[in-house]
Amino acid sequence: MLKDFAKLQTFLMVIKEKSFSKASAKLGISQPAVTQQIKFIEDYLDTKIVERKKNGIILTKEGEDLYRIAQRLDKAITNSEKELLKIINKEFTFVMGASSAIGNYILPNYLGEIKKKIDNEVFMNVSLSAEIIDQLEDKKIDLALVESPVFKDDMIYREWVEDELVIFSNQPIQKHLKADDLLEFDWICRDEHSHTRKITSEVFEEIGVQCNNFSVLGVLSSPTAIKETILHSDKNAERPLVSVMSRHVIQEELANGKLFEARIKNYRIDRKFYIVYLKERKHDAFVDNVVNYLLTINKV
Repeated sequence: MLKDFAKLQTFLMVIKEKSFSKASAKLGISQPAVTQQIKFIEDYLDTKIVERKKNGIILTKEGEDLYRIAQRLDKAITNSEKELLKIINKEFTFVMGASSAIGNYILPNYLGEIKKKIDNEVFMNVSLSAEIIDQLEDKKIDLALVESPVFKDDMIYREWVEDELVIFSNQPIQKHLKADDLLEFDWICRDEHSHTRKITSEVFEEIGVQCNNFSVLGVLSSPTAIKETILHSDKNAERPLVSVMSRHVIQEELANGKLFEARIKNYRIDRKFYIVYLKERKHDAFVDNVVNYLLTINKV
């Protein structure tokens, strides 16, 4: 049992997420696989360790005992991995690829810590999600962080942090917008290959709004360019200039009152960011160390 710690890691993730389905998403494996691994542990120990309730997962007494043991093992293995990396003592540059919002506004805060985790240099490429996945497939990068899960059979996808897309302007606008309100703005739109544009277009269509009816003043591919364009637009214009953006990109400006956000009434546009790596590197010590660190970052 202890020789196959992966099953105990699955158990720890189920308890952390309080859900088999959420644990499967975090681990990058199917929900039946999660269920099967928990059943294996219960069969091995000949006792029930978890109970599924309406409000989530509850540990049995035996499960609580196992949880304490598994936590100690997990800590010991994490410390051992650090020692192993010292033994490997491999000098190289770990290359990460990230889509624009992640690479420009989230990942820079953690590059220093990632460098410490693997005791090597870390380099970052920033591009569209699809291009980052292509780079991963071509082995030009070691790990991908994307906002659009471009699924491929030779890759493992792990759910990472949550993101929300909001409408924003440099003028105060209504907090909750109806479909007709969207036609009263001037727009800066994302280019047609953007995942942000794809998601928002689907929501707009769902509420009966056609994007081709918008007053579009420009189409840009960079979140930074869009943010800067709206920041420096006329604050007294009769028609507010707006766009759709990840809250991670504009949270500082929202906090200091330079930008204002709004949501579509009765809608919240949520999405997940994903960690992606090649299946063939599933047991790579460096990839594993970076992935495990990133998964400790639940909110940013």
